[in-house]
Amino acid sequence: MTEHTQAPHPTQPSATASAPTDPRDVVGPATKGLRLDAEQTVADVLAGSPRITDDAFSWPLLTLDDAALDHNVALMARLCAERGVEHAPHVKTAMSRGLYARQAAAGAWGATVANPSQLRVVRTWGVERVFLANELMDPRDIAWLRRELEASLAPGGTPFEAWVYVDSIEGVGLLARGFAGASTEVVAGLGVLVEMGVPGGRTGVRSTADALGLARAVRAAGLRVPGVAGYEGSAASGTTPEELAKVAAYCQGLRDVAAAFAREGLVPGDEPVVITAGGSSFLDVVLAELPGPLTLTGSTGTDGPDGASLTRDVRVVVRSGAYLTHDHGFCARMDPWDRVPGGEPMRAAAVVWGQVLSVPEPGLVLCGVGRRDVSYDIDLPVALWLRRLDENGALRPAQELAGTRVTGLNDQHLYLTIDPTPAGSAPATAQVRPGDVIGFGISHPCTLFDKWRMAAVVRDDDQVIDLVGTEF
Repeated sequence: MTEHTQAPHPTQPSATASAPTDPRDVVGPATKGLRLDAEQTVADVLAGSPRITDDAFSWPLLTLDDAALDHNVALMARLCAERGVEHAPHVKTAMSRGLYARQAAAGAWGATVANPSQLRVVRTWGVERVFLANELMDPRDIAWLRRELEASLAPGGTPFEAWVYVDSIEGVGLLARGFAGASTEVVAGLGVLVEMGVPGGRTGVRSTADALGLARAVRAAGLRVPGVAGYEGSAASGTTPEELAKVAAYCQGLRDVAAAFAREGLVPGDEPVVITAGGSSFLDVVLAELPGPLTLTGSTGTDGPDGASLTRDVRVVVRSGAYLTHDHGFCARMDPWDRVPGGEPMRAAAVVWGQVLSVPEPGLVLCGVGRRDVSYDIDLPVALWLRRLDENGALRPAQELAGTRVTGLNDQHLYLTIDPTPAGSAPATAQVRPGDVIGFGISHPCTLFDKWRMAAVVRDDDQVIDLVGTEF
């Protein structure tokens, strides 16, 4: 695989950062993870630098490590900048204004969302560029998007840009009807990218010929085609050399389609051709394969003087999102970051704390954490930390918890098996008692945050420095 370097497109300014958590936001008795008798502002809860063991907090509780978040955001921003790649982080993972603010401040181009509902939410955050990485098929949502683009062009407004996918002639037709008669300025704010899929995979056309047909239809409708889009995670499910080669071939296929668009003039000649991909599992391959000029030789009018090859600049936009909090399971196994030259591993930021409710038999611990608190669609949680409850009712500092295995979840209960104590030893894991608190790492953050309306950002393990909300 060849690694290319390209300067960022000079006409694209950095994203406008959304506001961080508003200290005036209100939390209260109905906020999971807090123990409050009445509504309070976030500033009130944070007054006095509380710790997660203080009275204002209860179990279960989702915490996010501040240092890990900073590391992950900075690493992603650096790797993209070094390769001339733009980043539109997928915010579906946490749907958190406060967390997206960190990414925007680090130079994110805009926010990627998965559906129109999320698009409307991030617009309330003030995000000026939103990438709906999906097909937009409801005429009501298309009408809303047109109104939003029109309103952004009113005096005193801030121009808004939105990108969407198409993979069918029906989708093109809906957009064409929804934007019929729109002004040139409004149409300029809408980017319609043709999505490429894989056989047996999810959305996206399956051939270059179909992609060209849709791009022609979009242009015939008077709409703009920035380029081509895809999700390389559909091409492979592991990180063996053979699987990574499949991802590389898929990425090369995106470049081939982009070149075909350029040859036909489907992307305006004064713009680089957009190629966008990017989950968080194969970013090493994406960064190695997608950047670099396209060679347009082999089509009528695409050779320069004396038969020299013509090239076309590309603009690569990656959409990684789960990297922000990473995890102790799926993301950790798939982690591409130490496969990227100059990279290093991301750090898991999320921990869900739950209290030991019962130790009903030797080797079995029941905790007050369940399916409504942790992700479980790929892996069960993993026990990381133990805080013992002392004789005065205070929780001691966390210590590493080893020799345990989560074996099951109910709605509100977690089953933790403790390995037998080796002869002659007395590890902490053999002394877990009711009232203790255990911290669990999770697998797949994209199915964690929808179970929470608030997460506590912590420093030095348990000092709470912020409360970030989610908006699902």
